[in-house]
This record gives sequence, structure tokens and C-alpha cells, in this order.
Amino acid sequence: MSSLTLAAETLHDMRLNKRTVASLPPGAIPTSLAEAYRTQELLVRKFLDRLGGKIIGYKAAATNETAQRQMDVDGPFFGTLLSATSHRSLATLPASQFTLRIVEAEFGFEIGEDVPPSTKPYTAESIAPFVAFAIPAIEVVDHRYHDWRLVGAPSLAADNAIHGAWVEGDPIRDWRRYDLSRHTVNVLVNGQPWRIGSGANVLGHPLNVVAWLANELPLHGRQLRAGEKVSTGTTAEVYFASPSDHITADFGALGKAEVRFE
Repeated sequence: MSSLTLAAETLHDMRLNKRTVASLPPGAIPTSLAEAYRTQELLVRKFLDRLGGKIIGYKAAATNETAQRQMDVDGPFFGTLLSATSHRSLATLPASQFTLRIVEAEFGFEIGEDVPPSTKPYTAESIAPFVAFAIPAIEVVDHRYHDWRLVGAPSLAADNAIHGAWVEGDPIRDWRRYDLSRHTVNVLVNGQPWRIGSGANVLGHPLNVVAWLANELPLHGRQLRAGEKVSTGTTAEVYFASPSDHITADFGALGKAEVRFE
């Protein structure tokens, strides 16, 4: 068995059995992000075989400086969004489905047309014409490591960037009217204000994250396609939810996303 296969099987078993570990077995620890993404592909195939559905896009992790410090990483990495674990707001999810329920308020986007690989790196300005909709969103991050700060970015990326679920609000077509870098996001827990976030907290502007992803994916044999969704990372401090919590990410004029655990 190859090290990548061992890693994917270990990660899949950890998810199925809610098994937590200090780290992957020595023969299964990816040594680079390139190895991590190959492992992630194998793991996602296992998800698709077990859950059905399809790939619907990507999530970017560690786009927020606070998140980077918490994970002890120096830059973003990506994971894969799946139809089986994506939900419309208001979503009610079983608390027992997750080992942890780490809730993040995130700007999401829907890609309007295929983004071709380019020799000139995409920027927020040059990626904007490829974006059809902005989407208020929540990501539920879930991991099975005793301490995510100790395992390194490759082990986190291999575990599908420790993605648990995605909740999307109504898509907004006229998002270009708004300065997303200055747009605030209010996070409420059980109806009470908890934290305030901003689009500036994700690489300075949410579209910078989409541009980063458009530049990064071709390095690993992938590409942003029309109809795919992108979630750009937490705009505010993450919230560790308890069973029965109801969390709202209120994007003001851009709508809201809500998740409830039971």
C-alpha cells in the first residue's frame, strides 16, 4: 500500500469512527502540499463512493491571519466542496455528525464561466469578471487531530482541509455594488451578537482568495469551472458550537446564512 493510500484510508476511518489522533501514522504523513492534495483526491473519492453526489467547488483555508496563527501555517491551502455535505440555509445538522463544530462566517462565490490557466497571475480585478454571484455562507470546520497546531499544513490539507459542511444563503447577482473588502459580517449565536468580521480579514479582500485559488489549482491539475462554488475563509473569529446552538452569519445587504445543530 502506498503512503498516499494509507493516509487516505486512515483519514476516512478517522471520520467514520470519530477517531482522534495526535498525528497520522509515520508512513502516511504527507511531506508537501503536493502530496497532501493527491491524498485529498483519494479521500474525496471515498466520500463520493460512500455519500454519493458530486464535487461542487472548493474551500480556501487559512486565508485569515488569526486562522493561520491557530493552525501554525504561513499561507492558504484548499479543500473540496461536496454536494452531499453542502446545505441551503437555514440548515439543521445533527451535532453528532461532527467531532468538532467550528463555525466560520465566509464570503462564498459562484463561478460564471471557466477560469483558464494563465501565465499572468489573476488578481481581484482580473478574476471578478468570472464571478457570477456572491453567496453569504457558513463553513463548519471539523478535524480529528488532538491539536491541529502541531500537525502542519500538509496533514490538514490531506484531510480535505478539515472541511465538515458548507451552508449557503441566497446568491446575490449585483454584488459588484459593494466594497467587499470593507463589508462587515455580524456573527450571532442563539440570537445574540457574538463577533463582527470583515471582508478585509481574508487576504485583504474575498476576491483575492478567488484569485489565489485560480492561480493555485492549475499547479495541481485542477481549474475553476463554471457553476462551481468557492468559500473564501473565515471573516471573523471562529466559534466552537455546542449541540443546540443556532449560529447566524449576517452579511447585511448581501443576506445571511444560518445553521442550527441538534
